Amino acid sequence: MAHTMLQGENAAYLEAVLEQYLADPGSVDPSWRAFFEGPGRELAEGPAPVAGPSFESRSLFAPPPVAGPQAAASAADLSLLRSQGRIFQLINAYRVRGHLQARLDPLGHEQPVRHLELEPDYWGFSEEDWSRTFSTATLYGPQQMTLRELHAWLRETYSRTIGCEFMHIHDVRIKNWLQERFERNKNHCALDHDTQVFLYEQLCKAEAFEDFLHVKYRGAKRFSLEGAETLIPLLGLTIEEVARRGVVEVVIGMAHRGRLNVLTNVLGKRQRSIFSEFDDTTPEEMFGRGDVKYHLGYDSDVVTRFGDEVHLTLAFNPSHLEAIDPVVEGKVRARQDRRGDTARQRVLPILIHGDAAFAGQGLVFETLNMSALDGYTTGGTIHIVVNNQIGFTTLPRDARSTVYCTDVAKMGQIPIMHVNGEDPEAVAHVARIAAEFRHTFQRDVIIDMYCFRRYGHNESDEPAFTQPVMYDAIDTHPAVHEQYRELLLARGRITKAEVEEMENRLLVMLESELDEARQDGATAKADTGFRGVWRGYLGGPDADAPHVDTGVTEEEFDAVVAGLTTVPDAVHVHPKVKRLLARRREVVDPEVPIDWGMGELIAYGSLVRAGHPVRMSGQDCIRGTFSHRHAGVFDVRDQSLYLPLAHMAPEQGRVEIYNSLLSENAVVGFEYGYALNAPEALVIWEAQFGDFANGAQIMFDQFISASEDKWNRLSAVTLLLPHGFEGQGPEHSSARLERFLQLCAEDNMQVCNLTTPAQIFHALRRQVLRKWRKPLVVMTPKSLLRHKRAVSHRPDFVGGRFRRVLPEETLPSLANVRRAVLCSGKVYYDLLERREAMGDDTTALIRVEQLYPFPEAHIREALAALPRVDEVVWCQEEPENMGARTYLHPLFTRMFDGGPAVRWVAREASASPATGSPKAHRIEQEDLLDRTFDTSHLRSEGI
Repeated sequence: MAHTMLQGENAAYLEAVLEQYLADPGSVDPSWRAFFEGPGRELAEGPAPVAGPSFESRSLFAPPPVAGPQAAASAADLSLLRSQGRIFQLINAYRVRGHLQARLDPLGHEQPVRHLELEPDYWGFSEEDWSRTFSTATLYGPQQMTLRELHAWLRETYSRTIGCEFMHIHDVRIKNWLQERFERNKNHCALDHDTQVFLYEQLCKAEAFEDFLHVKYRGAKRFSLEGAETLIPLLGLTIEEVARRGVVEVVIGMAHRGRLNVLTNVLGKRQRSIFSEFDDTTPEEMFGRGDVKYHLGYDSDVVTRFGDEVHLTLAFNPSHLEAIDPVVEGKVRARQDRRGDTARQRVLPILIHGDAAFAGQGLVFETLNMSALDGYTTGGTIHIVVNNQIGFTTLPRDARSTVYCTDVAKMGQIPIMHVNGEDPEAVAHVARIAAEFRHTFQRDVIIDMYCFRRYGHNESDEPAFTQPVMYDAIDTHPAVHEQYRELLLARGRITKAEVEEMENRLLVMLESELDEARQDGATAKADTGFRGVWRGYLGGPDADAPHVDTGVTEEEFDAVVAGLTTVPDAVHVHPKVKRLLARRREVVDPEVPIDWGMGELIAYGSLVRAGHPVRMSGQDCIRGTFSHRHAGVFDVRDQSLYLPLAHMAPEQGRVEIYNSLLSENAVVGFEYGYALNAPEALVIWEAQFGDFANGAQIMFDQFISASEDKWNRLSAVTLLLPHGFEGQGPEHSSARLERFLQLCAEDNMQVCNLTTPAQIFHALRRQVLRKWRKPLVVMTPKSLLRHKRAVSHRPDFVGGRFRRVLPEETLPSLANVRRAVLCSGKVYYDLLERREAMGDDTTALIRVEQLYPFPEAHIREALAALPRVDEVVWCQEEPENMGARTYLHPLFTRMFDGGPAVRWVAREASASPATGSPKAHRIEQEDLLDRTFDTSHLRSEGI
């Protein structure tokens, strides 16, 4: 708009605008046209000003030099033009910076600082200008106002109890849309009687629940919502508004603060269940499992005041702040995909944050960065920041370098509405805008609700130790429901009798629920999690997992290979990729070797042809870090992507393969969340190198390994982690196998280190075809991707099955075998080549392909074919304190208690996984092999 160009006073520009208007009124900006047709009518109807000297070289508000009557008239005209330009600048200043003077803090501690650009005198207006009338046509409000009226109007709109940040957005359509919503009613919304009562009732419910818990369970941790009770009506109104626009499912992620209140007053969880969790009457049922009450999730069907049905889910959550964010996004994306909701209008994510966590946790940035990416978008998230203005005992001045905790979100062109939580009607207004914005633009939006925390970090904490002034004010600060009650009483919207009836009814209900909980005498049974889309799937022990055949028929093998290697003529294929496809086409011949990349793709192709969805994401996973996969073909002329897997059969499963953003934590969380709601799908995250996976350690520790034990929630997410010691240094050698094995217990997940393309084929198919749903962690190869011996052939895929242990396969006879070397992964091929070079027929090589669940029976079966074995060796490339050694030691100690002797071969214990010297690596590797095949200790023992 014209006023946005006025960075300094430029008389030549003003003269040009007037001349342009006189020549063609329709050619100038509407704001100037409105001015010339209103307050500037006389100027437009008079003679055009005589051209004079430029104002560019003079100070901002210096008057023009006078040179005769005509020049004086011209100066007056230009003064009027300049004043109008300053009006437009004042309006723009409030849109950009009005939030800085908004009254956001309910405690009044953070008083708005006077900002010069928001004062008329900064723009050169004097006292006599306050009564002058100006055009305000740039507003979505009155088109003419006096300066005094305009200033009051702008303060009411942009500096009241709502502070709006939106002028950082590049898209003019969005800015104009937001300006209209903020300005058409001066950032107020007209609430009917029922909605005002609804607001009050929700506030009462929130406060009554917290008061009741405080009395009945004094000192117990509950992470109270008190001080931020307006969150409850905010959620209620938001859900109503999105439901009116077609949303049928809402998935909510939040931390522990206020979670119990949300569970009962938003999702409708019975209070008796929560009281039973406080009473904790059946501890014997929870040994080693479960989670604290303020981490638990819940789902329910609710009906809004307007009759719309909505399914609500509150995701289970660990204490790790913001860790739930990408998980919720993944859950929502899976639900949208299941519904065929490509417009992303039916399922909505709502993320509730704390102010300190939003500013402090990098996962917030990673999740925001996903919001507009094709592979991860959910059509916009409504973010709600419960801004307590404190993090545990840390004040904002010590917790962030920005004015607002939400400043990081500006990078995503996201509108931010700061609001005082003790103005419930302002909160209702921003809730409506947020819901409409998300529906209209399919983008994220943020509500930053300023409030406070009435108690310490938890109810047994003493906050006055560290914030004495703040908590002195909080101690005497009235609850928000009391303040709103007085407002409604003054308006005549509610009577004292109605207030008393409502409050008494809530107290009676809570007492009744407590009585019911204690009469039942038992905590509500844990939700099995195996209903809805999970009906028919299994968790629990590995022994209960049904056996499935994972091979394919001859006809199916041919069809899959044909689909994978066929590309339309219209796609211009890179010459090297064309040759690769030609070689892959030849694997239908039983004599032609199949490498790892093709074995993997045959698994995906066979699954999607059978109707199973396949989703994979990770850094560079379309091509593969090591250029081995080529799941997609990029046209060399226009760089468009053709996915052969998406064209395997007319009625096939959905295929999604995405190169991810450069993040581990958020992407793993997203794929885990997706797998939670897509049990029928193969959902894969691949690390660029397995070493980088530890960037997602929170997801492995808190969710993937523990969700069944803590929350009875199953997931079959698959992790492909390139792993192997090949002289590439300490950051490109180890996927930290030992850490995954340390997490293994109760058959919670599967950990494999595979050695052949057929094994990855069968492992991936087994992950989908059997109904047992557990995470799968695979140490995938690097050099083996092109190793001449790490290949399989057609018969290994036709028929065949996944083998947890691969016994000795290459020795012509087992009669002379005295030593069994057990190993896993790439080192097998090094051992094999050394044995052949030595001509050793006394050593058998047994590959433990699945490390967990521990395949004891399969190992015993492999050893049973070697009756003369005197020694068992575990050989690993990893240092002694890493890899599988520590995990296996107690298992082997028990398993071989009666013999044979067990010897351990590994690199020396090290603080770092691998050397940075390629030559040192080769020396270490040779030493590893020497020690494995060493017989000196056997000779000394007379063996």
